[in-house]
Amino acid sequence: MSRNARPTQKNENTLDLNSPLPLHYQLREIIRFEALNGDLADENGKMPTESELMDRFNVSRITVRSALQNLVDQGLLHRERGKGTFLKTNSVENWSGQLLGFSETIAAAGYTPGGKVLKHGKAPQAPQYVRQKMLETSLWELRRLRYADDTAIAIEHSWFPEDIGEFFGQRDLTKLVTYKLLESEYGIFLNSGKQAVSAVNANEEEAELLGVEPGTALLFIERLIYSSEQRPIEFLEAVFRPDYFQYTVQLQR
Repeated sequence: MSRNARPTQKNENTLDLNSPLPLHYQLREIIRFEALNGDLADENGKMPTESELMDRFNVSRITVRSALQNLVDQGLLHRERGKGTFLKTNSVENWSGQLLGFSETIAAAGYTPGGKVLKHGKAPQAPQYVRQKMLETSLWELRRLRYADDTAIAIEHSWFPEDIGEFFGQRDLTKLVTYKLLESEYGIFLNSGKQAVSAVNANEEEAELLGVEPGTALLFIERLIYSSEQRPIEFLEAVFRPDYFQYTVQLQR
């Protein structure tokens, strides 16, 4: 699969001092956009220094370091002692504890994210265990086949509180970047999540959608996301092709 495709999102490349979004968040997204579009790193992949970014954006070193460290944690950048910060050639394979949605993960890896809507709308028949996790009786669901470039690699089924789902229903659901939209346009900031990873065998439908044989082992992800106010915002169940994803845990002693 080609890695030449670029994320197509727009970016003004300037900080908005009147935005409710923190400066380090805005700076992170600008750096991500320019890095993935080849406008920031040099021919060796080296990124501008902290001082150069401070001068360009007129922000503090703390803001720059926070933005860069976030991108290091996400796997987009890596640091080499005594040499600087470099753009990392990444693959769509690693969850490192950073709270990212599918589109953000795929874009950070250098692919073009995409989606096909399989189901959406109010979910009066949502399973009881989903209602209990979401602490809601009225839910809105979105089930999508997810792509990296032109390859189907995941099936995601998300449930949201109905009032939040109504926001999404007015958008192009094939390209919807839920986490970013919630934070940038609706002021709902995501704070934390709980994620469990296990293995399942592809059923007939999953196998057909993902282009694998029935019974093929898939990664199964269950995730519950909370806002900064500790409200459950999304409960996600998803299956991923393991040849595109792996789960890595960093351990320390």
